[in-house]
Amino acid sequence: MEFVPAVAAWAISAACRNSITSQWLSSICERRDHVKELAERLSPKAQVYSPESDAFTASLSRWSLLGKPGMEIVVVPSVENDVAETVKYANEHNVPYLAFSSGHGAIESMGKMQNGIGIKLSELNSVEIAEDGTTAKIGGGAMSKTIVDTLWEAGKETVTGACECTTIMGVGLGGGHGLLQGQYGLISDQFVSLNVVLADGSIRTIDAESDLWWAMQGAGHNFGIVTSATFKIYDIKDRDWAHETFIFSGSKVEKLYEAINKYFIKADVPAEILQMSVLTNDPSLDPKNPSYIFSVFQAGKKAVDSKYTKPFHSLGPLTTSASAGTYLDVPTWFNTHMASPECQKTSTMRARFPIDLDAFSVPAQKQLYELFAATVKETPALNGSMVMFEGYSTKGVKAVPADSTAYAFRGDNVVVMPFVAHHVAGEELSEKAREFGEGMRRILKEGSGREELHAYVNYAYGTETGEEMYGSETWRQERLRELKDKYDPQRKFSFYAPIA
Repeated sequence: MEFVPAVAAWAISAACRNSITSQWLSSICERRDHVKELAERLSPKAQVYSPESDAFTASLSRWSLLGKPGMEIVVVPSVENDVAETVKYANEHNVPYLAFSSGHGAIESMGKMQNGIGIKLSELNSVEIAEDGTTAKIGGGAMSKTIVDTLWEAGKETVTGACECTTIMGVGLGGGHGLLQGQYGLISDQFVSLNVVLADGSIRTIDAESDLWWAMQGAGHNFGIVTSATFKIYDIKDRDWAHETFIFSGSKVEKLYEAINKYFIKADVPAEILQMSVLTNDPSLDPKNPSYIFSVFQAGKKAVDSKYTKPFHSLGPLTTSASAGTYLDVPTWFNTHMASPECQKTSTMRARFPIDLDAFSVPAQKQLYELFAATVKETPALNGSMVMFEGYSTKGVKAVPADSTAYAFRGDNVVVMPFVAHHVAGEELSEKAREFGEGMRRILKEGSGREELHAYVNYAYGTETGEEMYGSETWRQERLRELKDKYDPQRKFSFYAPIA
């Protein structure tokens, strides 16, 4: 056990002197050394951090300060059973717990987890390819880059998120959009089996024979901690990838989204094609006003077919650029590679206000631009905000029956993420940021003509209802509640997008 008794004793002594120490930690001062006691139940290489250690502080660094959980102890499991033992220990002492890996979860509800135990899964990061080459067993804390690189060396691929620094399970439990979903479906559609620590601390292998299987594919955060998963993997189909990027001034917003609707959303586009646009306030692109970055990506090509890019050249972009490479280069083109700003952890409040769309309402896009431009001009502290319009191919996603998993929004064509960022500077700015995000989402919802909101759970802010994150159909909500009552009656797993 990587645990230094002297350091722990000092940490506990300091805690005893702290008058605001939580109730359960106060019992350390009176009766027992909880840190040492927990450590003795774990495997030799597991780690247990107490609040006064540098390792504790480093382990809790987060991508966003939104919904920051409060932890008194952090456990870093070395083997899957360490997770089970930690959950059992927490249950024995009636202490809340929350599993995490890369620290990219950002939702208000996680802030309700206070004075608890953090279970950092980062060491459960193995990738083991089966002898027959059709599946791989992947650790619950393995990041996308680790998985992609390991499979690529073996001539294999699977669906992962576009961001290299998030884990496949953190994303996959909410369904999980990814670059290869046009060919294979969502990340959760690749699950073959899951090793899950349930709320009672038992470890179960869940597969299609279990009634819990349906819920784990889209609402899995609510039902357990996945310590490892067996995924479908595939022979690499396309090694070559290409992209072409256009910068447009805000004055082109209507023509841009008319063209995206015409040539991508409403057209029969191959699964190898995806597109993304971003509304950003970047002075290097346009020194006076917010602008758009629009990119088209194509697998299996060294240059994007001109029929997908020519219509956008005719719109008069400010600049254009193009490059070719392999699948490994795509996160760099997306600006979601390990060294990108989006993978760094800073003292920043980052919040997302997602909405799925069937197609773009051009008037709504114009209205959204006007709100965005006015807000970042009026409040420069929000200049780091942006709006992402993710146009992944939906062919593989729609090929899976809509009622077969808890992920409810397979019929939607675009995932939109209004993203509001600012350094922490008091409640007034935080409230203005929230109103900004909600205002952008409201414009898009009204423009969609839908009465209901479809919100991608992995981007949720935390004010969304269960129907908005998991589908409004009565049967969906009833099935989720029934499974929650069966597998987690005490609502131990209720800190990430909870089911009531």
